[in-house]
Amino acid sequence: MKIKSFFLLGVFTLIITSCTSYLQVPYLQDSSEANALQEVLPLYDAKIMPKDLLTITINTTDPEAAAPFNLTVQSSINAGRTTSLTQQPALQQYLVNNDGNIDFPVLGSLHVGELTKTEAEDLIREKLKPYLRETPIVTVRMANYKISVLGEVAKPGTFTVSNEKVNVLEALAMAGDMTIWGMRNNVKLVREDATGKREIIYLDLNSADIVTSPYYYLQQNDILYVTPNKTKAKNSDIGQSTSLWFSATSILISAITLLVNIL
Repeated sequence: MKIKSFFLLGVFTLIITSCTSYLQVPYLQDSSEANALQEVLPLYDAKIMPKDLLTITINTTDPEAAAPFNLTVQSSINAGRTTSLTQQPALQQYLVNNDGNIDFPVLGSLHVGELTKTEAEDLIREKLKPYLRETPIVTVRMANYKISVLGEVAKPGTFTVSNEKVNVLEALAMAGDMTIWGMRNNVKLVREDATGKREIIYLDLNSADIVTSPYYYLQQNDILYVTPNKTKAKNSDIGQSTSLWFSATSILISAITLLVNIL
């Protein structure tokens, strides 16, 4: 009876442990409750920050009138050769300084910091009215919008975002998703605001509430760090293979001891 009770207790403990471990793996748990409480949120639009590189194009039906506002620079597409270099013009990029300003041809200094792309386009369009007969088409793009993902992911690295909009789950997908050792409920987001203040935010991706969080969408230069769990920390000390051998040996000894007691 004692052996039977010990065996049942071990099985019960194993089941409870397995259930607890599983609950730490899936993303967005209790999504039905989050959907019921979710309000209509505005569409995300990135804001221009210091050190952003902007490309700005001005288009009208009169290309000559718009030419002074569309500066280009000569970039070599065959820089490895010393003769017969082929030059291809590229649009001038504008660096946003620490005060949020750029130097734009003819118009001079423009304050675009903390503006969305649409707001910056409206500002430039209004400034161009005295110089152009017709309302121009103004396009502002961020040339260096990037995020970094580190820690327990399959492919850590820095990733450029072409559409200037990326959320936490998309960022993890770019990095090949978390490994089995990543803690879904302890993801750190490192963010720097326009004043240079740095903040570390803790995100719980097990909870569906993350989709309504103000940190669901990432800003340019954000850093995601996935914390390793205790198992990975132990394995880093003695090596994964050694840990597996110890575990296998321990199970084998326990099984032999149980058989000896039964026999």
